[in-house]
Amino acid sequence: MSRVDTSVDRRLEAVGSAAHLAARGTAAVANARLAYRIYGEIFSGPEFVELRAAGARVQRPLWASTSTKNPAYPDVLYVDGLIGPDTVNTMPRETIDAFLDHGSLRRTLDADPDEAADRLAALEQLGISMVAVTDELLADGVRAFAASFDELMATIEAKRGALAGR
Repeated sequence: MSRVDTSVDRRLEAVGSAAHLAARGTAAVANARLAYRIYGEIFSGPEFVELRAAGARVQRPLWASTSTKNPAYPDVLYVDGLIGPDTVNTMPRETIDAFLDHGSLRRTLDADPDEAADRLAALEQLGISMVAVTDELLADGVRAFAASFDELMATIEAKRGALAGR
């Protein structure tokens, strides 16, 4: 979650107009809400009925990186705005504590169905392509996971070699 806002905010700050700066911190929750809407359409639609009858289970959306990295934003930004059924939020301990202290326990994820699309359209009008943002974040994420995997495999191979006396 925070990676989306960090990336979008960087683009908004590069332009620096009042309208651009006012839009900071709004992309991640809007993007997740739109994704949740699409998720609902897929898993409540006719295409999934037959699969559900055959025993298929719905895969729940998972909100990750939900600690707020920007200290100017509320520390429960990615929790308060994403409360809804059939989701998972991987909050770190500090965010859980903050939510218990001053979070708002109410369904927000789909409370205003048009707001998310309107917010993303406003970002597009400001010249922010969410497709470009999410494509970049996807590529960065894949590279990071691949590097971690390669490192893990090298460590295993080194230990295997040591045990085999190589």
